[in-house]
Amino acid sequence: MSEAALRIGTVEGEAAVTLAAGELEATFLPGLGLLGTSLRHRGEELLALPGGVAGYRGGSVTGLPLLAPWANRLPGWRYRAAGAEVDLDGLDLHTDPGGLPIHGTLTAHGGWRLERLAAEDGSAVLQASLDYGAFPELLAAFPFPHRLTVTATVREATLAVATTLEATGGRPVPVAFGWHPYLRLPGAPRAAWRLLLPDRAHLDLDDRGLPTGKTADEPAEADPVGDRTYDDLYALGQGPAARHLGLEAAGRRLLVGYGQGYGHAQVFAPPGAEFVCLEPMTGPTAALAAGTTPLVDPGASLTAEFTVQVEDA
Repeated sequence: MSEAALRIGTVEGEAAVTLAAGELEATFLPGLGLLGTSLRHRGEELLALPGGVAGYRGGSVTGLPLLAPWANRLPGWRYRAAGAEVDLDGLDLHTDPGGLPIHGTLTAHGGWRLERLAAEDGSAVLQASLDYGAFPELLAAFPFPHRLTVTATVREATLAVATTLEATGGRPVPVAFGWHPYLRLPGAPRAAWRLLLPDRAHLDLDDRGLPTGKTADEPAEADPVGDRTYDDLYALGQGPAARHLGLEAAGRRLLVGYGQGYGHAQVFAPPGAEFVCLEPMTGPTAALAAGTTPLVDPGASLTAEFTVQVEDA
């Protein structure tokens, strides 16, 4: 059994918690959106941090951020969900280059509270929660009171992240959150990284990045990224082989495992960047506005889990 440890420190002036077990360690900033800023394997960094912590404070996603209450973008500044009509006009929301609200409301939010830190039985654990209903400015954009609890666990060569949404008000809560890991492989340029994709359905997107309703099945692949770029949405199948996406290069393999609650993946690899994002999503882009999200009834909860596993290739 690998030895586990916790370290408390700072990253760019923010309080930081590092979870370490075996050859893997992960760092989170509980006071700044619970942002993951580092994932190190044998001392080498596996997370890219474009824009740094300062950029994240300003609303740019980076590292390992939670995107909630919706991941990706909405199709406009009004939406209807779970019987509620929501007008976002006038709210201070982050937008994509086309002016659409993107990545939810919790980027760099300071409302997270540590619930548990532990290093035992070969695992290092951080648990933190945010009471969404306690913040009127958040409810203005998503009027569904709920509590989010994130449990991050490092054990041996795996980081596991479980996100639980508990409906704390009197109405059902739509589930549309996701995570956005900016992954990198040291020792080789991105063009040489092999992108590992399972059999999957490719959801066609329009020029705004919104689903058109068309899909096409695509076979598994394990090819170099080369000069290809991505901002692509996929629906994943069932079974272990269909629930892992990854990267491989320089003797190391990163596998993102899509557990319960995560049926969709966005692959983001923009031109000129030395990272690839393999994003777990609880639903497709714009599912909140489309009314196709799962709903959590008052008093009930839903947990979604993903893992990042490091292997020798």
